[in-house]
Amino acid sequence: MGFTFNRRKRLGRNTLNVSKTGASLSRRAGPVTLSTRRRGTVRLGKGLGFRFKL
Repeated sequence: MGFTFNRRKRLGRNTLNVSKTGASLSRRAGPVTLSTRRRGTVRLGKGLGFRFKL
């Protein structure tokens, strides 16, 4: 197994995500989260979600 790195910082309504592959911004609107890396997530329930590419 390898090491992973991920850090999040809230910036008002946006979130700055920093990982070993770079940085991105994401914005949450209800159960949907959209990222500047052209990805989205829909939260379907507690601990359950669906990821997709835009």
